[in-house]
Amino acid sequence: MTYAIRAEGLAKRFKETRALDGVDLVARTGTVLGLLGPNGAGKTTAVRIFATLLQPDAGRAEVAGHDVVREAGAVRSLVGLTGQYAAVDENLTGTENLLLIGRLLGIPRREAKARAAELLERFGLTDAAGRAVKTFSGGMRRRLDLAASLVGRPRILFLDEPTTGLDPRSRGEVWDMLRGLVAEGVTALLTTQYLNEADLLADRIVVIDKGRVIAEGTPDELKSQVGGQVLQLRPVRGNDLATAHAAVAQEAGPRTRIEGEAITAPVDDPELLPAVVRRLDGAGIAVGELTLRRSSLDEVFLSLTGRRTASDGERPGADDADPDHGGTGKDEKDEKEVSRP
Repeated sequence: MTYAIRAEGLAKRFKETRALDGVDLVARTGTVLGLLGPNGAGKTTAVRIFATLLQPDAGRAEVAGHDVVREAGAVRSLVGLTGQYAAVDENLTGTENLLLIGRLLGIPRREAKARAAELLERFGLTDAAGRAVKTFSGGMRRRLDLAASLVGRPRILFLDEPTTGLDPRSRGEVWDMLRGLVAEGVTALLTTQYLNEADLLADRIVVIDKGRVIAEGTPDELKSQVGGQVLQLRPVRGNDLATAHAAVAQEAGPRTRIEGEAITAPVDDPELLPAVVRRLDGAGIAVGELTLRRSSLDEVFLSLTGRRTASDGERPGADDADPDHGGTGKDEKDEKEVSRP
């Protein structure tokens, strides 16, 4: 079977840092593959290899059946890349940005102009087409950036945290656009720190940490790994939170956590709920809310990596020691020295 995206034993090292350490993954045509992991896990490094911006040290990667090293030119003609930050020129208008991309791709001027107009209309930017991009909102810039990645009609899109910094409405607009592209047969590899985004968009998910794949499957398959349901309760009196946590942990074990003003615990045993109720009643703790819900991808992520994501307050966007992400750590310095084009 020919996959749209395929990696076998993919490895990349930056001096002492193993950014990727034998990664295997596949994405079927016309689907969204979510690539998740904590900052520094190797997500952006993988994307840059697939997009032919980096060469792997070991293993192989294919895009639409083409080797990313030996057939880099063929790969580039088939893919589009949208990074974490809009790459459009702020001093040019929306139309001029897309026209410039078209001409750089070798598209005749008349055809490039028509393609620019088509994309501006599709992304709801026609009214702003003649304005300088520096006057655009963040959501408008992101939409224009996504439009720019589509000028060459790519069959495969690499979206590296495409909604970082966007407000909920703008994120929803990007989601709708991606769903429309996939319905037309486009394949997408999506990295994101927003796990609800992966839950809503991804057909399959690969979780990597420290350069290695640690889990993969559909969102539902991954959720089942931490228990099909989660117990969530909130004591009536806020000063009972610590005592209630200790009481629940006696029944549910060490995975019991305090989340804001609530307590959560995975439910692996149908007898857990009545046992917790008895324990809290015996401790004299009044409960204002007690529910059972499905596990979330956030809980899967925490269970697998022991770390939280940006949706829990961590700033997104400083991933993988990527030289364009503006970090200051040692890994970031190493990649800057080795990989900047």
